Amino acid sequence: MTTLITFLGRASKNEGGYRTTVYTFPDGYRTEPLAFFGWPLQRRLGADRLVILGTPGSMWDHLFEGDLDLGDQAEADRLALVAAVEAKQVEEGHLRPLAPLLEAKLGCRVILSLIPYCRDQAEQVALLRILAATVRRRDTVHLDVTHGFRHLPMLALLAALYLRQVKEADIAGIWYGSYDPDTGQAPVLELSGLLRLADWLQAMAVYDRDGDYGVFASLLGEGGEALATAAFFERTTNPVKARQTLSGWRDRIQGDPAYDLFRDELHQRLQWWKPTDRAEWEAALARRYLEHHDYLRATVYGLEAAISRRVKRSGGDLNDFDARETVRHEWRQQDADFRLLGDLRNAMAHGVRPSDRRVGSHLASEAVLAETLENLFERLLGA
Repeated sequence: MTTLITFLGRASKNEGGYRTTVYTFPDGYRTEPLAFFGWPLQRRLGADRLVILGTPGSMWDHLFEGDLDLGDQAEADRLALVAAVEAKQVEEGHLRPLAPLLEAKLGCRVILSLIPYCRDQAEQVALLRILAATVRRRDTVHLDVTHGFRHLPMLALLAALYLRQVKEADIAGIWYGSYDPDTGQAPVLELSGLLRLADWLQAMAVYDRDGDYGVFASLLGEGGEALATAAFFERTTNPVKARQTLSGWRDRIQGDPAYDLFRDELHQRLQWWKPTDRAEWEAALARRYLEHHDYLRATVYGLEAAISRRVKRSGGDLNDFDARETVRHEWRQQDADFRLLGDLRNAMAHGVRPSDRRVGSHLASEAVLAETLENLFERLLGA
């Protein structure tokens, strides 16, 4: 089901309604001269439902004059609507009997619905509720912001995000017929690329919250698949495989203006794999997870980084399991800080109250635990 939602505003009396113009679509298609962009857009999209939203003061009468020849059908209802528009007191009762005229003319379902002026947050929330009630779950939705009040395009972008989230709608297009007074023409702009920027912003926010760069996977094609794979290995404590996967992910990114905008910020967040030393990878990951308040992963990587440094100093193989286990057992007996870090890891991993009260005291609150880990990392991992 494809639904086109368009907004109806109000032109000054001196202008006599919306200007008649030729709308030119991005593919070069040109309409006949007309005023209301919703008509040709519905035809081009083949929309099954056309939802026209306007306030009690919008130019509802304009829908039934000019562009569409409705003859003298429902003349009394149309005259009543004209009077209501003049008084800015249009009610649902004025619109309900007239929608069938448009349905017969356009060959699709037409819904005419009143919305508030959206001047404050309560009215803006009301608009979103109306949209949610209008759109069916998993609909394909197009939004036309050409004729609404000047502040409605900003709300339309928010509405698109809202419908995509709560109705699982596919926002296939955000349309604007941009009238050019110099030429009298109206090039049609398709603005749904703004949603991609919103997706990037959301992904950045999610990453900054939990450190999982796998959230960028859906935005970056093949390069994103590599990021998702690397994130999986990293979050399952396999930094060697994660680094191998990350080393070539940028070469698989296709041209994408949105990626170009966020590239530097994303690369900044993926610097941990640049050093050639496993101990440095693990130490960087430990500190990053601590920043993201993921204390269990922070302790896991902190322990492994400390072990890697110890193995490296002894000239052993950092990737040899037996060498690492030997260091783990020996150092646990010799170093109180290393033992505490291990005990904190065990307590969080197993979800049991530690038998050692001193260990439990470090888990008394988030602030205490964060400070404890910062101090342990400083002593065990160095600067």
